Parts: sequence; C-alpha cells; structure tokens
Amino acid sequence: MSGTGDPSEPKTDRVEDIASPLGGSDLVTVPPPDGGYGWVCVASVFIINGFTWGVTAIPNIQSYGVYLAHYLSANIYPDASSIDFAFIGGLNFSMAMLVAPVVTILARRFGTQTPMVLGAILLAAGYISASFAGRIWQLYLSQGMLVGFGVGFVSIPSIAILSQWFERKRSLASGIASAGSGIGGLIFSFATQAMIDNISLAWSLRVTGIVAGMMNVIAALMIRNRNEVIKPPQRGFDTKLLRRYDVILLLSWAFISMLGYITILFSLSDFARSIGLSASKAAAVSAFLNLGTAIGRPLVGVASDYFGRMETAGVLTLICGITCFAIWLPATSYGVIIVFVLISGAFFGVFWMTIGPLCVEVAGLVELASLLSLSWMSVVLPTTFAEVIALELRRPGSGHDYLYSQVFAGLAYVVASGCMYELRRFKRKQKWREACT
Repeated sequence: MSGTGDPSEPKTDRVEDIASPLGGSDLVTVPPPDGGYGWVCVASVFIINGFTWGVTAIPNIQSYGVYLAHYLSANIYPDASSIDFAFIGGLNFSMAMLVAPVVTILARRFGTQTPMVLGAILLAAGYISASFAGRIWQLYLSQGMLVGFGVGFVSIPSIAILSQWFERKRSLASGIASAGSGIGGLIFSFATQAMIDNISLAWSLRVTGIVAGMMNVIAALMIRNRNEVIKPPQRGFDTKLLRRYDVILLLSWAFISMLGYITILFSLSDFARSIGLSASKAAAVSAFLNLGTAIGRPLVGVASDYFGRMETAGVLTLICGITCFAIWLPATSYGVIIVFVLISGAFFGVFWMTIGPLCVEVAGLVELASLLSLSWMSVVLPTTFAEVIALELRRPGSGHDYLYSQVFAGLAYVVASGCMYELRRFKRKQKWREACT
C-alpha cells in the first residue's frame, strides 16, 4: 500500500499517492520536497494547534474546562445549566467545522493567509467579548460561536499545507504539528487557573484572547502553500466526491469516531470525581491526557508513515475502542485512570492526526482541500451533540455513573474501525484492478 514510507516502492505508487484519481488532467508531476520550508510550516501548524485547539476547543481537558469549572462553582450565570456550558464548549468544535466550506472558498480566492489572519482576529474578539458577558446568551455568542469561528478560520486552511510539503514523512509532519494541541492544553490548563485566581476571570479571558490572537497571526504569516504547483480546485462542497464509495467510508469513519472522541473528552474529568478522586487528582488526569497527546502523536505519525496510513488509523481506532472496555470501564483507582489517559491521549484523537494524509490516500493531493472541507462538515453533528449525549447517558448515584457513556464511546470506536478496514480493503482492491489493466 502506498504511503508506507518505504523508499524502495516504485515511483508509480508515489505518483498515485499525490495524484487525484478523478482524471488524468489532475495529475501532479512534481512530488512534495519532503522537508525544506515544510519544517517551518510544521512549526507554524504546531503553534496554530497549540493556540486554537489547545487554548479553546477541548472542554474539560484544556483551558475551557478550567473556565467551565469556574462558571459552575461561582454561579456567575444563575440562569444557566450544565447543559448550557456543555453546548458552549461543543460550539467551539462545531462552529469551527461548520465554516469549512466558506473558509475553503476564501482560501482559494484570497490565499491561505487571509482567512487565517481574520480567524486570529475573530478568536481574540471572542475571548475579549466573553469577558464582558453578563448573560448566558452572550457567552453563547462570544466564547461559543465567535471563538469557534476564529478556530475554524485559523486551523482549517493550515491542515492541507503539510501534505503539500511532505510525502514519505507526511504523517510524521502531521503528528508533530497535531501535538501542539497537547502542549498548548498543558500550558493553558494551568495558566488559566492561575490567571483567574490572581487577575480575575475577565482579565484571564482578555489575556487569553490577546495572546492566542497574536501567536496565530505570527503563525499565519510564517505558513506557505504550494498551490502554484499543485493547482487544487479547493471546492467548499464537492458533490462529485460525495458520490464515491471510498469517500463515504472515510467520512463515516470520521463521523462515528468523533462520537467516541467527544464522549471521552467531556466525561473524563467528572468521571474521576465520580469514583472518589480529589479535585487535584482530577486536574492531574487532564494534565496526563495532554502529556499523552504531546508524546504520542508524533510516534503515531512515524508508525503511520512506516506501516501505512489506513492500516495505522484502523488499528488505532480499534485500540481506542478496546481500551474503553478493558481499562476505562472497570477503572476505580487513580493509577488505572492515569494508564488509560496516557494511552487515550496518544491514540484517541486519531482523526486529527491522520485526516490530512488519509484524504491524500483517498482522493489525491489535488483534491485534498476539497475532501478536507467535506471531512470537517461530517463532524459538525457529533462535535455538537456527542457531549450532550454523554451527559444524558450518565446515571448519577448509581455507583457506576458513566457506564453507558463508556459503552457508547467504546462501541463508536469499534464501529468506526470497521469503516476504516473496509476503506482499506476497497482501496487495495481498486489498486489491484488498476495494476491488472
């Protein structure tokens, strides 16, 4: 299978890896340089992930979890329920994904950097305006929707860039860059609480917005695309791609695995408390999850380049499901929870680590941006509602509050792994047919 990183593979496999199968006119004859300025782009996307997803959009794990705990304990919005705050966190994800077609079209018309700089401004504005929010609906609009839009405008154009610069090291580059969310989350989860304690909630929001906005502008100015060589169509919603069986399988994997991903994220912190752990140990669980993310994602990138992108994604998705049943479900002690979060931190965000290289495997480098746009759209519903489903599945006072949530997350990953294995089977059969003709 192409994409394994074996330099002895015939060149035809590598061309297939970067060529769109939709037509011979879409072939890319100049392969990615596998380095050079691409490493600067890796650093740029690392910063972007750290100051978008790491800062804002992973509730109960990164900095929003600290804000969430403060909102609930301080009763700042007495007319709000825990479901309201859960939806606000979910909006960070879903709004970022929902703007994908618009951002893709803007990037085509005005270049990669323009929507990214605009997104940095929206992100900063969302946090700063949230510092003045007096009612829950104002928090929905600011820390929910506006921040989500900012995350989407900054991060979506950056995902396709790395695959343009790398071929054999494509997954490694994506893994290193995606580790930025773990580093950013680790830093901001501690920094946010310290700022709330020392300079107030309002100023914590303002400082977060200013710092995140400035860092994302710097990262956006560093990034460079190779569109003049690849000439991607960058369609916001490509219906032609949606008629393909392999694309449907990839989008199904994304949709179903995201149900498990969001459920784990929104359940872990409160699950730790439900089994009797202290607040400090529950906070440590979040820190270890971020540590697992920072360490594991580059390693996953190495494995993906060596063993194959679809093979690695399928195996890791299945491992996520198995660990939910084998480790998380029976966990009743701090040590077992730490083992689970270290493993899950490395693997359970497999979507974010592999979606760029997988899109190249399925549709080719030319159609990468168009298929990525569809991928972001496919996860809007699970990122919006999986968190609410996880909360509704709880059984408070039952002695095993998160049993149904744990089963739901495990089943989601197992089913998603089936979609990925079917995609692998289909693509291998397709290549065999092409070789025979």
